[in-house]
Amino acid sequence: MSDKKVSVEFVEDVALICIDNPPVNASGVAVRQGLVAALSEIKEAGRTKAIGLYCAGRTFVAGADITEFGKPPLEPLLPDVCNNLEDFETPIVAVIHGTAMGGGLETAMGCHARVAVPTAKVGLPEVLLGVLPGAGGTQRAPRLSGIPNALDLILSGRHVPAKEALEMGLIDRIEEGSIREVALAAARNVILGKLPTRRTCDLVTPRDDAALEAAMAMVQKKHPHLISPQKCVEAVAASVGDFKQGLATERAAFMACLPSAQSKGLIHAFFGERAVANIPEKKAQARDVAVVGVIGGGTMGSGIATSALMAGLSVTLIEVTQEALDRGVATISANLDGAVKRGKMSDAKRDAALGRLTASTDMMTLADADLVIEAVFEKMEIKKDIFAKLDGICKEGAILASNTSYLDINEIAAVTKRPADVLGLHFFSPAHIMKLLEVVVGTQTAPEVVATGFALAKTMRKVAVRAGVCDGFIGNRILGHYLKAASYLVLDGAHPYQVDNALERFGFAMGPHRVGDLAGLDIGYMTRKRLAPSRPTEERYGGAIADQLSENGWNGRKTGKGYYVYDGRETHENPDLNVILDAERTKAGGAPRAFSDDDIVDRYMTAMISEAARVVEDGIALRPVDVDVVFLMGYGFPRFRGGPLHYADTIGAAALVERIESYAKEDAHYWQVPALLQQMAESGRTFADMNKGR
Repeated sequence: MSDKKVSVEFVEDVALICIDNPPVNASGVAVRQGLVAALSEIKEAGRTKAIGLYCAGRTFVAGADITEFGKPPLEPLLPDVCNNLEDFETPIVAVIHGTAMGGGLETAMGCHARVAVPTAKVGLPEVLLGVLPGAGGTQRAPRLSGIPNALDLILSGRHVPAKEALEMGLIDRIEEGSIREVALAAARNVILGKLPTRRTCDLVTPRDDAALEAAMAMVQKKHPHLISPQKCVEAVAASVGDFKQGLATERAAFMACLPSAQSKGLIHAFFGERAVANIPEKKAQARDVAVVGVIGGGTMGSGIATSALMAGLSVTLIEVTQEALDRGVATISANLDGAVKRGKMSDAKRDAALGRLTASTDMMTLADADLVIEAVFEKMEIKKDIFAKLDGICKEGAILASNTSYLDINEIAAVTKRPADVLGLHFFSPAHIMKLLEVVVGTQTAPEVVATGFALAKTMRKVAVRAGVCDGFIGNRILGHYLKAASYLVLDGAHPYQVDNALERFGFAMGPHRVGDLAGLDIGYMTRKRLAPSRPTEERYGGAIADQLSENGWNGRKTGKGYYVYDGRETHENPDLNVILDAERTKAGGAPRAFSDDDIVDRYMTAMISEAARVVEDGIALRPVDVDVVFLMGYGFPRFRGGPLHYADTIGAAALVERIESYAKEDAHYWQVPALLQQMAESGRTFADMNKGR
């Protein structure tokens, strides 16, 4: 085998083209050049009757070379390579193993037949990066599988298993064996007439106006902020007709999406999920974790236990009473049943997961646990008592973790004789679904313990972000600050529903008052009461309206009433809310005034960015991108905007400083320019600059 990215092997009248570009055979410029050169070599040899195209390593071409993102394109471009494959006079069979994603699947569709091993998966996930398949994917997929299947593939970005891909017509056969041997056999079958070949461009896309209209209506309703899904539908529609014209339509749509702010935001989010794994402790050896203890069987504890069980770990669940324990086990069982219904696991795997669950009211059963996660009521005294007991029960080397959302990990660790083994693992609810995990590193937390937290996140298929110790860590510290801005807006005259609607139009999944109702208004109420003694006397108090709702017993969705009223799946306005608004505004003494939707978004986002800048400045987050990932994964921040600090760069530090100084004329205590933002405004530096090389 040659050390080139692409090599050619001749076996009698068959040529085998092998792509070898580890780790994922990305379609970078060297691969593209290699494919063109390979075709020239085969043509010059003149003795080949069929070609097998396959990849070395663990996967077929898994997509584009991400190191080329944002750089000037280098020839040959992938669309030209795919066209060259399709136009080649000798039939080419692509043999797929691992994943053929994006440009990988487009490369395969440019060939004259496709064979996959049983475990292979294919997909066109470009829409998740704010673009669309740009190498013929929107034109070839409909010709092979029909418009409905192509739309599903392109608009969802999902990974399609080989069996389904065969049913869709994206591949022609499924064969077992070593990849090279399958490729050789497939090429020989072409020569023998046992494997039909054709040029995809010669096929005709069956017209399906109803599917196109339904898809366009869906994306306009579901993704009103996004450009690329609509462009995807338009490009697929162009496949009903001349192939070259369709390619031109696709290319124009691709080039319209590529430089957009949305694509840049989505690409930043894509890279960000990988960048957060670059931590100071990344070279430390993680400890083995097979048995996880979970203390607390409430919503959070049962969700954490469910997530661990779904990841193949054994779990010991601890509760104080048998009644509470039974409820916790029932919740876990229901969560696993839900995973089966969603297709996330089979009945057999669900049963096996339940078989790995031990439930007890005796903490001594945690003696053999490798890692214990405490997930009880958010009271420091309770947590300290639990950790002191765990310190005497758990084996040497066992890791003790708290799922606290706010509390000081160092204070918790101090009650043990093993502070190096203590850290925070802040899961987000519902813990078996939400992908974010804040790994909170205490002053004495050992590097291998941090590494274990990140390894656990990977096992549980979560995205871990390293956080330092402060009240609320990264996410909740910033949340606490910008929710004050929302409360001030309401106290000063904006209606909670207007605030929610303005921010949802901006792209948030839910406005802050809907989120409060969903989480439970009692949580914020308890936090405000906990922090009341430390609240500066000059600070304006904005929580009075939310306090009144909670004191009335209106804690949101779980009580059927909060900012909104909940009747089953129906949500209505709370008819009693305006009375509370009027009363609390009168007490505050200010005359209500009007705010535009833009005013609301600007104040809310400026408050979020301000505290996020302080979190970076204080070293609580390693980099701005860590803040972005926390908010994308855990707080419903619009992914196409890339995160609060990526979005901040689109505004500019100088403009943000000017905003804050303007708002400070009304409230100089709350609106203060972060030192980091001031330095950025003076130097022209961006948050993106701070992410580089870190």
